[in-house]
Amino acid sequence: MRVVLATLHSKYIHPSLALPYLAAYCGGLDCEFRIREFTLHEPKESILAMLLAEQAEVVCFSVYLWNRRATLELVDALHVAHPGLRIVLGGPEVSFDGEKLFARHPGLAALVRGEGELPLYGLLRAWMAGEEPLDIPRLDWRKRQQIITGPDGPPLADLDRIPSPFAAGLVALAKGTIYCETSRGCPYSCAFCMSALDARVRSFSPQRIEADLGRLMAAGVRQVKLVDRTFNYDAARARRIWRFILRHNRHTNFHFEIGAHLLTEDCLQLLEQVPKGMFQFEIGVQSTLPETLRAIGRNASLQKLEANVSRLIRAGNIHLHLDLIAGLPGEGYDSFLVSIDRVLALGPEHLQVEPVKLLPGSPLRSDAAERGIRFDPNPPYTVLVTPDLSPARLEQLRTVSRLLDMTWNAGRARHLFAALERQGITPARALDRLAGFCLAGQRLRHPLSQQGVFELLWEWLQAEFAGDKREPLREALGRDYARCERVLPERIPDFLTGDLSAAERIQTRQRVEAEREKHRGDGSKLQFFAAPFTHLPGREGERVILLYLYRTASGRGREVEELWFRDGNWQTPSA
Repeated sequence: MRVVLATLHSKYIHPSLALPYLAAYCGGLDCEFRIREFTLHEPKESILAMLLAEQAEVVCFSVYLWNRRATLELVDALHVAHPGLRIVLGGPEVSFDGEKLFARHPGLAALVRGEGELPLYGLLRAWMAGEEPLDIPRLDWRKRQQIITGPDGPPLADLDRIPSPFAAGLVALAKGTIYCETSRGCPYSCAFCMSALDARVRSFSPQRIEADLGRLMAAGVRQVKLVDRTFNYDAARARRIWRFILRHNRHTNFHFEIGAHLLTEDCLQLLEQVPKGMFQFEIGVQSTLPETLRAIGRNASLQKLEANVSRLIRAGNIHLHLDLIAGLPGEGYDSFLVSIDRVLALGPEHLQVEPVKLLPGSPLRSDAAERGIRFDPNPPYTVLVTPDLSPARLEQLRTVSRLLDMTWNAGRARHLFAALERQGITPARALDRLAGFCLAGQRLRHPLSQQGVFELLWEWLQAEFAGDKREPLREALGRDYARCERVLPERIPDFLTGDLSAAERIQTRQRVEAEREKHRGDGSKLQFFAAPFTHLPGREGERVILLYLYRTASGRGREVEELWFRDGNWQTPSA
């Protein structure tokens, strides 16, 4: 029996983890398994033609938040084109509304609820034997005009029973980013997350984990994303895996989702030894409001989280990506801005702000009506109104999130945010005011280039600040721009102006020539820009020359160095 395991990704670079695991677990059956991965950007007709060309007897789709609508359209089209084809759905997006799916999609033959290995194996074995898939846990199936609902049942207790898809050659390692799991489940029961339905955590054995990670590192995979819900739920286990990676890794970047509050002193000391760029952590803060954290059942020490994040940031060797969720119970607009400021004060490289999604099966969705939360009934089920946030306020927060990505997360406006704080305007309040400015003028209807982001910021500064308050902000914006964009003599923006004296031009030229001499023969190209500043932190009112050296080298891209001329010397700035 030929079985196609298929899914639709949002981008080509995303690999599937579920399909290789299913193929590996069911590999003992006398089936021919083919894994087919597509993207949402491919025409439906092309995907349909490729699936039909497989001449399969069974097509199984892995369904997620981002591909539900497109997948169900394919189910309908496949059924019309090939009425005898058996179509199976599985995945988090279809595990909780089987009755409606069977009614709306006559081509659907079976549906797997929850973790897929055991139900799919039982289903395929029954079909191969010409039998009905009776009493298979977590499986719903169509029997002519009747839908049979299988009993509930536990997932696999021993994850090592799933053969390694990496050892079996079922994962295309050339994609660059590879997903991997070392455990399933989560020790927490956050109301917005589907992991709240099963607080048990199951881990692969240390030997299996090390074998899989060893294969990926030996293959030179560019990045491995660990999909464990809370990778460091067991500190000793996390330390063992991290030590193994540190001993054997050469070129691979590892991404982990961790609970920062769970980091022990031993873990922190080990993490301080990680080479820069090898690890990156995603840390869910979600809210800093105690009553909101209690309302969603998130039992984590915020103080411990902040202390550990601060320590990791001071070490400076691990990229940190922190998350906040807007629209959670009990958190209004102003209190959410406080959460943004509190997290940004820690200094993460990236802060993601997203409105809560009421996922099928999550406790928050089940309690939405009781809590007075209304949400979009279509994927991705985004919150639309809460007792604490009107639709207009949620839209303003979405705009704040977009602006946060354009500025702080892109590394484009750190000096500007610092200058605004010196005037008593916190980053969140600045983003709030900027969001209001953008919404009033519909300024974010189209994507902005990096140049366009700086032009928007300058337009806002001109509209909201004047005189002595604007000048330090103008200079801070200019400093950010010169770090992000190569300043061209023929295209110097209005907010980056100022002429050098004859003596200053000589000093600048001498430094540039010295730099060129130092790198002569290495194939690099050097360009520069210099301008006077009079509102630098700690040197207000003093004229200081800033020199930006733009060095382009083969294989390294462009490097930017900022130098200050003060006390008769060129120095690296301290702020």
